Amino acid sequence: MAAGSTRRAFLTRVARYSALATAGGMAWSWVLGLSRDTAFAFRPPGALEEAAYQGACIKCGLCVEACPYNTLALTGAGETGTPGIPRFVPRETPCYMCTDVPCARACPTGALDKKVEIQQARMGLAVLSDQETCLAFLGLRCEVCYRVCPLIDKAITLRYRSQARTGAHAFFEPVVNSDACTGCGMCEHACVLEEAAIKVFPRALAKGKASRTYRMGWKEPSGVSRDFKPGDAVQPPGENRESSRKSLERALKGLEDVEGLYD
Repeated sequence: MAAGSTRRAFLTRVARYSALATAGGMAWSWVLGLSRDTAFAFRPPGALEEAAYQGACIKCGLCVEACPYNTLALTGAGETGTPGIPRFVPRETPCYMCTDVPCARACPTGALDKKVEIQQARMGLAVLSDQETCLAFLGLRCEVCYRVCPLIDKAITLRYRSQARTGAHAFFEPVVNSDACTGCGMCEHACVLEEAAIKVFPRALAKGKASRTYRMGWKEPSGVSRDFKPGDAVQPPGENRESSRKSLERALKGLEDVEGLYD
């Protein structure tokens, strides 16, 4: 092959690999940007999982028009998130939990579940993120987040704790119950502090996950057979001693084998 042809083939390969690397870098940057921009994006009630929601939403704005409280808005250019995708900001305007969920009913593509019941919606999870500034934890009777909660005494309850400093007063501390909280954001919106002490977070960021190795005996049926009797697991004293003696002999034999390696 001539030198010119070899050089052209080499440059062609370099150009091809450079194009692939550039395309891959752009795709990865887009993925990272998407995950960053949507990490704290709050969607209308009934929204699918984020990836499915982004794929199904056609940015028509019908859910925004159907919302009677102007809670929803399409993400604009320069704002955090994917442009044109509906979202809401709890601190500015929360979801007022319309019982007929008009935003979901208006969705033409299924990005929002038309059959969702508003009390079963899971837009996020309220978290008391700063007890040091929360007035209730400072000993003042605030209770604003508790009072505005549309699922009062379900999603947010009050925990009473005596105040040792005075001996005559009590703390009334808000407690969020994750099994009932819809993430509507009314508590965050109503918080009287300059920066809310209670905030809504995406549930995936707010919730932990216990390992399956842990079993809650008061929640799950016992795995012990009905035929089991406590005495069945107890060996007679003589058998216990014999078992312990054999275990000790095996351990000593193992030590001797290890020492033999260094002789």
